[in-house]
Amino acid sequence: MHEPHKKVNRLSDIILGGQDGLVSILGLLLGLAAATKSSRIIIAGGLATIFAETLSMAAVAYTSKMADRDHYAAERKQEFKEVKEVPQIERQEIVDIYATKGFSGKLLDDIVKHITSDHELWVDTMMREELNLLPVEKRDVYRYTATVGIATFGGAILPLIPFFFLAVHTALIAALILSVVVLAAIGVYKANMTLGKPLKSALQMVIIGMGAAIAGYLIGLAFKA
Repeated sequence: MHEPHKKVNRLSDIILGGQDGLVSILGLLLGLAAATKSSRIIIAGGLATIFAETLSMAAVAYTSKMADRDHYAAERKQEFKEVKEVPQIERQEIVDIYATKGFSGKLLDDIVKHITSDHELWVDTMMREELNLLPVEKRDVYRYTATVGIATFGGAILPLIPFFFLAVHTALIAALILSVVVLAAIGVYKANMTLGKPLKSALQMVIIGMGAAIAGYLIGLAFKA
């Protein structure tokens, strides 16, 4: 029922992790490459940051999703309390919700009677229709954490790969080209999934990513000087 919504959420999770990982590490690599010509130092710094960034993003993803889960549980408990203590007010809210949807007369009465005859259904309806909240299962928490963590690692490792095989200057150029291509591809994919404009979305991704990377490069130059 909510599969399209989940697909959009997964897309945003992947973009969040992948873009954050790539941009953060690219900025670091540019800064290191400006300050030193040692591939070993750049790779060591890059790997340390990648693992720290991945764990940090995964931890943030886990705690934020757990907070959503706790919030849902607290709101659901409150709705049960209100259904028990002020049933007429809560019943009227069900009437108003379905009247707004276009139901009226006997059909509306039947819908309201059916929903309010089962407290579980009643509360679930209030959570969804009044508060716009959906349950967060444990598997959702783990899936979200894994998605963000893997996407962060995947995005972060890409610009580091050239430094394993090429001299620093050449690797730097390769990392920039690779990053621009990946950011643009993410932008186009995002636009296709959300009915946006591919070129505009690609340019936005590249500009944001390169802006952060240039900041890292300038900091590296300052330390080199």
